[in-house]
Amino acid sequence: MTTGTGGPVASFSVWDYVVFVGTVLGAAGIGLFQAIRGRKNTSSDEFLLGGRQMTAVPVAMSLTASFMSGITVIGTPAEAYRFGAAFWIFGISYAIMSIITAEIFVPLFYRLGITSTYEYLEMRFNKLIRVIGTTMYIIQTALYTGMVIYAPALALNQITGLDLWGVLVATGVVCIIYCTLGGLKAVIWTDVFQMVIMLAGFVAVIARGAVIQGGLGKIWDDCYQGGRLNLFDFDPDPLKRHTFWTIVVGGSVMWASIYSINQSQVQRYISCKTLTQAKLSLYVNMIGLWVTVSLAVFSGLTMYSIYKNCDPLTNGDVGALDQLLPYLVMDILAAYPGVPGLFVAAAYSGTLSTVSSSINALVAVTVEDFIRPMYKNLTDKQVTWMNMGLSVFFGFLCIGMAAIASLMGSILQAALSIFGMISGPLLGLYLLGMFWRTANSTGGLTGLIMGLVITLWVGIGAQIYPPLADKTNPLPISVAGCNRTQDLNYTTLAPWTSAVTMTPLPDDRPALADSWYSLSYLYFCLLGTLVTVIVGLVVSAITGGCKQEKLSSDLFVRRSDLFCAGCGKDSEASEPEINEKAGSELKKGSNNAGFQDTQFNIVEKDVEKVTKM
Repeated sequence: MTTGTGGPVASFSVWDYVVFVGTVLGAAGIGLFQAIRGRKNTSSDEFLLGGRQMTAVPVAMSLTASFMSGITVIGTPAEAYRFGAAFWIFGISYAIMSIITAEIFVPLFYRLGITSTYEYLEMRFNKLIRVIGTTMYIIQTALYTGMVIYAPALALNQITGLDLWGVLVATGVVCIIYCTLGGLKAVIWTDVFQMVIMLAGFVAVIARGAVIQGGLGKIWDDCYQGGRLNLFDFDPDPLKRHTFWTIVVGGSVMWASIYSINQSQVQRYISCKTLTQAKLSLYVNMIGLWVTVSLAVFSGLTMYSIYKNCDPLTNGDVGALDQLLPYLVMDILAAYPGVPGLFVAAAYSGTLSTVSSSINALVAVTVEDFIRPMYKNLTDKQVTWMNMGLSVFFGFLCIGMAAIASLMGSILQAALSIFGMISGPLLGLYLLGMFWRTANSTGGLTGLIMGLVITLWVGIGAQIYPPLADKTNPLPISVAGCNRTQDLNYTTLAPWTSAVTMTPLPDDRPALADSWYSLSYLYFCLLGTLVTVIVGLVVSAITGGCKQEKLSSDLFVRRSDLFCAGCGKDSEASEPEINEKAGSELKKGSNNAGFQDTQFNIVEKDVEKVTKM
């Protein structure tokens, strides 16, 4: 078969299986190594936060890898193939997100010394809001993680012939092993390993594609001729799926919600040994995101250059857009034993890193938000065993969610859209608490509920009534160069995921279907944030506001937090000697192991006085 003309492709060779299995075992080995290396220190703080002794570079790579899931590895190139290179504009969103997170959220969370992000909600508002926030996080993360396991497994199973359920269970078990035995250190160092594998997979695809097509310049020219390089669409229409404004404005808020308040990410940067290292990890992570998205998008452009005259999807060679990149790999790399195995390892490395991040974060919020408040006299040994047991429980829960995904075809897009929709109202709640002293618990709870209702309404409506092609803007494809043409498959890229098969549109689309329900998915998060903040402020004003004298100044963003103006001061303020001198100021609940190394309720003048000593 000639490359790029359609038809069946080769299957996995023995060497491909060797490379794939070796990569998975290597990841598990890192977890075992960290478990053996740290067997003398089994405290909860060590398990959940790496003893707060991590440095910027490994944490940054882990931050990048944890949301570069298998869906991203497979879905982003397919996005560029079908819709063009506009996804590259997310590089601007990553920069804005990094600045917001590093300069606003990191100093506050680091100063408070929290283990669970949702501890802040109780400090600022009340226990009920903390429980609601934690519950929302657990639901969205369990659903999302199940989809992360299932989606790439399904795509790769249909292309490579790997047993679907065997791979699903193996993925979950490997994550359970190194999460249970090694804790956060194992997760971070495994993410570093997996990040390298992911990038190597992209490079292999691009390099081989360039050789076949006659150079990178030829790929670029093909994509230009095919309209794939029209990056900048400045149309302000909020209903268009991807424009400059939806990506930069909506995308920045969406990614900020993921990196600023998502437990999987916050848990990483507060594991750094100093505030400066924590901020630096986010800026290094920004570079990692740029590199990853660039390689992923260029892999998609390479795929278009090869298949510009014979679209495998329309030709019936694959059943869904998500299967395009695995198909390409087997088409162009099968002649090199072990290289397709490297790509499959890359996709699964993305899955492993996301699943392990989720398991460790779910354990952290469950222990800190539910178990410790109920059982305050637990020993470190008891908590350690509880951490390990919960890692096993959540690991199998996520495998179970993957099983549910196989039975419910629409749950993939539903879970991923819910993942985005829940983050918006939660981000609004945090911003409300951090910037407005007058906001009270009643306002915060009302705003959170209203924000969630609005985003669920528009998100579920968009799933039932998908936006039409004039809003999603798929680019032209061709089958003129195919050796054979089977029954045509009509697919479209859903706004909440990488690819789904498009169901026939009903004749009786309601009026809202082409207006409200067609809102760009990137604005879901912004919408939820704005509704939560506005409703929260209005209700707080109506109900009498908040009594400021009861709240510590540490619960609010300070001018000294911004752009490292107070890095040194805050870093020193987290040292044990500060805790001794200001111990009387500790807020109730400071016996939490996650708080032991950090003083969080001292006013600025106390910090200044102590740091001068």
